[in-house]
Amino acid sequence: MSDASASAARYVVVGANHRSSGMALRDRLFIEERALPAFIESLRAGGLRQGIVLSTCDRIEVQAAHPDPARAARIILDLLAAHGAVAAGEMEGQTYTLADEEAVRQVFAVAGSLDSLVVGEPEVLGQVKDAYALARELGFAGPEMDALMQAALAAAKRIRSETDIGRRPVSIAAAAVEVAREILGDLAPRAALVLGGGDMGEIMVREMRAAGLKALTVAHPEPKRAEAWARAFGCHAAALEPLVERLAGADVVLASLGARRHAIGVEAVREALRLRRRRPIFLVDAAVPGDIEPAVNDLDGAFLYTLDDLERVAMRGRAGRELDADHARRVLEDEVGAFLKARAERAAVPALAHLRRVFEDARAQALADSGGAAAKATRLLVNRLLHDPSEVLRAIAAEGGTQEETEMLLRRLFRLSGEEK
Repeated sequence: MSDASASAARYVVVGANHRSSGMALRDRLFIEERALPAFIESLRAGGLRQGIVLSTCDRIEVQAAHPDPARAARIILDLLAAHGAVAAGEMEGQTYTLADEEAVRQVFAVAGSLDSLVVGEPEVLGQVKDAYALARELGFAGPEMDALMQAALAAAKRIRSETDIGRRPVSIAAAAVEVAREILGDLAPRAALVLGGGDMGEIMVREMRAAGLKALTVAHPEPKRAEAWARAFGCHAAALEPLVERLAGADVVLASLGARRHAIGVEAVREALRLRRRRPIFLVDAAVPGDIEPAVNDLDGAFLYTLDDLERVAMRGRAGRELDADHARRVLEDEVGAFLKARAERAAVPALAHLRRVFEDARAQALADSGGAAAKATRLLVNRLLHDPSEVLRAIAAEGGTQEETEMLLRRLFRLSGEEK
């Protein structure tokens, strides 16, 4: 890419996340890790030259740089629809397109884990780094994306160093282990069923594994999702149905489908408890909105905890988390503002360099025309430098521009005090 085309590039973000869309659409748009290089090549063939692709349980998002954000968005949406075999009408209202400053803010928010289902999820930063590394490996990062990603990663580092936001999800997972041990005792001989996966599910699985739990199965309505998470967790994948039998074989159930409906109902858990001969089940609902019907907690032998319940166990209430999140958002806005200011200043450099060349040419010509007389040379130079601006300012006035606007422009350009008329 030439310097000219790079400098003309604008930022654009297109995607579907846990807030904008249902799980059904995200499952269809989901791009497996091994398919990411081919998808990036399809973006390149479509006309994009810079970008990264994030494909996780909670989001499918393309962050890119292109001279025409609207055209880039159409390319991305068309390719996502083709990948997921989704009609355009199905995606309408469930995807988002952001450009320029809003796109930059989104990239920073994602890297800083402020756009996550659970604010502060530490896995998100690793996912962003992996996506960026793949783009660089495939020659798809480019100068504009390099600048953006370096700034976003630096902002994420600052957020984690200045706040406790990154430690909160870990404290929630540690609380889950604590409660599981209180209910079930030693976790080593226990079996766990993970419905979905997700970043919070991954954190909890890691904590459970560290606590001794070995038997783990991942189930998901979409087989490719189950297989992807099974590879990530190093365990077996299974079909979600028959659900009752799956529940009956689990001592711990971690639900993170985010299906916007209850995937586990009271009757299914009641029947599973009957098959287990009333041996208890510890259920964690890590989805928002929840995957598990709240009335499950009323069943004898069923112990249902939401993320808020676990946060209270960890003695870190929502108020504390929101305080950290507010601080993190202030850091984010500070970093976004600094990045945009630096970018605007860099964009002005070529024009200023050109203006300097014009002035230097005018100076050389004035010296030549004056025959070496300093007073004449400076008078010629002033007249020539003011000629074109004077003509343009008269044209602005003739086109309806106000005197106040013209004076303000002059004062800003030449740092006039305002007293001159």
